[in-house]
Amino acid sequence: MTRFASLRAGRTLPGMADSIQLRTLIPRDRLAARVAELGQQIEADHGDGSLVLLGVLKGSFIFMADLCRAIRRPLRVEFLGVQSYGAGTASSGAVQITQDLTSPVDGSDVVIVEDIVDTGLTAHFLVQQLTARQARSVSLCSLLHKPARAQREVKIDYLGFTIEDVFVVGYGLDHAQRYRNLPDLCVLDV
Repeated sequence: MTRFASLRAGRTLPGMADSIQLRTLIPRDRLAARVAELGQQIEADHGDGSLVLLGVLKGSFIFMADLCRAIRRPLRVEFLGVQSYGAGTASSGAVQITQDLTSPVDGSDVVIVEDIVDTGLTAHFLVQQLTARQARSVSLCSLLHKPARAQREVKIDYLGFTIEDVFVVGYGLDHAQRYRNLPDLCVLDV
């Protein structure tokens, strides 16, 4: 049994401040099943051509790794660092590129892999950027969508789960760079 295996509603983890509570929102088995389905959908939709999965760092890295393994066709992996949260629990509204692509995506079918679309500002910015870089097609795959926080509508081509307006951590998502390693998606109550 892992250290996180016994995480239950309202429990704190070893080393956490007493004022922080976590409760499981989406358990690891539901995450795994949905990611496998998303991989099959992406594979079916992109049979030919150069496929690039573009992970948005840092929150998408675990989701992206699982999604990549669920797609059984040749593909390339790229990462783009983007920040809009800093250490807070609300988006600043300003998108900042912290790491750019290492290879061009022109002529490729690009699937942007996001951890969460809430305001829509980052996703909209990325779609525009990749279109301007001459990608053959640009689609968006997001593990989570939080429509209550939308400021800009974006089309999510491949969606894992729609959630309410709660702050979530785990499965790659963080709060001030912590809790990414939780295997379940958890609500953080501060």
